Amino acid sequence: MIVELLIKLGISLLLGLLIGLDRQLKNKPLGVKTSMVISVASCLITIVSIESVQKYSLSGHTNMDPMRLTAQIVSGVGFLGAGVILRRNNDAISGLTTASMVWAASALGIAIGAGFYLEAIAAMILIILAINVFPYIIKSMGPNSLRTRDLTAKIVVSEGQELNQIFKQIKHLSMQIKRVKIKDLNDGCQQLEMMIIAPENLYTTDIYTSLKEVKYVVSVEVESG
Repeated sequence: MIVELLIKLGISLLLGLLIGLDRQLKNKPLGVKTSMVISVASCLITIVSIESVQKYSLSGHTNMDPMRLTAQIVSGVGFLGAGVILRRNNDAISGLTTASMVWAASALGIAIGAGFYLEAIAAMILIILAINVFPYIIKSMGPNSLRTRDLTAKIVVSEGQELNQIFKQIKHLSMQIKRVKIKDLNDGCQQLEMMIIAPENLYTTDIYTSLKEVKYVVSVEVESG
C-alpha cells in the first residue's frame, strides 16, 4: 500500500515537473514548483477521497462517493488559473495557455491518484505536443493568417501634417490596420493609436524603425501582443 502510494505521488511529481519545465523555459507565470505542487496535491486528494470510502463507509448504512473530494479540485484550481490570466493595456488577453496548463497539471494528478497511469502519461505527451509541436505544423501548412501577430502602435505626428503617409508606410511593410483611433493633443500634434496585424517574422524593432523614419513623426511606441 505504501509503495503504491509513493509510486503515484512520484509519477504525479514527474508529470508536474514536465509541465512546469515547459512553462518556465518560456518565462511564463506557472513555474516548476507550482505545477509540481498542484499535481502532487491533486493526486493526494484523489487518493484520500478513494481510500476514505473503503475505510469509513459501512456496508448497508452509508453511501459515500469515492470521487467527492476530487470533484472539488477542479473548481479550486480554477482560482489559480484565473490568477495567471492578464489583460493588457491594448485589450489583449494573455495567460490562457498557462491557465489551461494549471488545470492540466491538476487533471494529471487526479488521473494518477485514481490509478490511470497509462492514460495520464499519454495525456502528458499529447499536452506537450499540443503546446510545442502542433502549432508550428499548423502554421507551416495553414494559410498566411496563421503566421501573423497583433501589435499596438502609438504614433505622434506634428501639427497639420498628412496622416496618409503613416498608413502608406504600414502598407509598405505588408501590415494591415485592424483598428485606428485618432485624437488631438494639447500641443497641436495628433496621436494615432492603431491595432496592427503584422507578419510573424517581422521584428518589432524593424516596425519601430520604419515608422520612426516617416516624415513629421514625432514619437513612436510599439507594443507586441
